[in-house]
Amino acid sequence: MITWLIALPLLALVTAGITVQLRRHPRGALRAVKLLNLALLMGGGVLLVLAATTSPATAASVATTTAPAYAGQALMGAAIAVAGSSIGAAIAVAYTGSAALAAISERPELFGRAMVFVGLAEGIAIYGLVVAIILIGKV
Repeated sequence: MITWLIALPLLALVTAGITVQLRRHPRGALRAVKLLNLALLMGGGVLLVLAATTSPATAASVATTTAPAYAGQALMGAAIAVAGSSIGAAIAVAYTGSAALAAISERPELFGRAMVFVGLAEGIAIYGLVVAIILIGKV
């Protein structure tokens, strides 16, 4: 938690710096942003490989309590379920929301029907959250 509190102002400063650079020198700053994104992607890949290849015995020797061997996989599965369902819901709400707004602007009496479709699209994220809660409850 304290890492996020330290990193948040740093992230705000980096974002402000990138914005200023993009306004002054668009091509050079865009190249720098691409390199930064590539470095972050490679760092994330390294962390993913380390998380996948670390044996549970190594983690158990560091921890004071012993957890089941599948605890890490269950938590990764829960994270993937929430992330995937949230991205899917965002895409679905984007399309249905824009179509609903267009339909409501032409015929205002369609508001109730249009909001039902938007709500159904948002239900995808709730299903992912339920799956994640079930997976975490098994740990």
